[in-house]
Amino acid sequence: MGNDVRPGSAKSYDYLLKFLLVGDSDVGKSEIMNGLEEGNTDSPFSSGAVACKTTTILLDGKRVKLQVWDTSGQGRFCTILRSYSRGAQGVLLVFDITNKWSFDGLERWMREIESNAPGVPKLLVGNRLHLAFKRQVGQRDAEEYARKHGMPFFEVSTLCDFNISESFSQLARLALSRNGMQHLWRSHTVVGLQELCCRVITSRTSVYGIDHLPLPHAIKSQSQVICNDLIQDLLPLWIPAL
Repeated sequence: MGNDVRPGSAKSYDYLLKFLLVGDSDVGKSEIMNGLEEGNTDSPFSSGAVACKTTTILLDGKRVKLQVWDTSGQGRFCTILRSYSRGAQGVLLVFDITNKWSFDGLERWMREIESNAPGVPKLLVGNRLHLAFKRQVGQRDAEEYARKHGMPFFEVSTLCDFNISESFSQLARLALSRNGMQHLWRSHTVVGLQELCCRVITSRTSVYGIDHLPLPHAIKSQSQVICNDLIQDLLPLWIPAL
């Protein structure tokens, strides 16, 4: 797999992303991986220290295939993280909300990530929300930590299937945006706006006549020119809000 986001050669997906699950042992990374819909965990690269699962999500009309790697959280496997971080386009940093030690250990994992995958989009995940009555890490503390490091934060529960797919979808959006794929959404919207403009112009010219349109006199002779000019005027106003 290359380092860049690329269209899939097969028709089963449009884009391929490599994500890493990072955090201390026993924070539930394997639970999160197992909570992904469909997918295949049979990988020739899987071992006792590393497991891989693939799944495909639908993101605004595009099929995005995720290759999710679960690295062991034990310190001796940091070298494995360094190896598998090559080509990663996103990192889910996982802690257990019922285990303050796992939250305190995030700094060590942040240093590893910045050292081996600098600039890669990250997302903070507080796992085991269904055990909130045993909570040792406050939601505000986690939100502040995420804000400090410029990443989104989700509390999730694999038992209740809460926020699992949402977390991966959000990280996928960040990864695609970082790789210059904003047009994944904008192109569809622009096409829709163009079609809408054309319909409005056609409707107004047939009902009211071209002279009633609030457009410069010089372009009123050709309806197609009117449509194109109106589109060019409107799109710059609408697109920044997308």
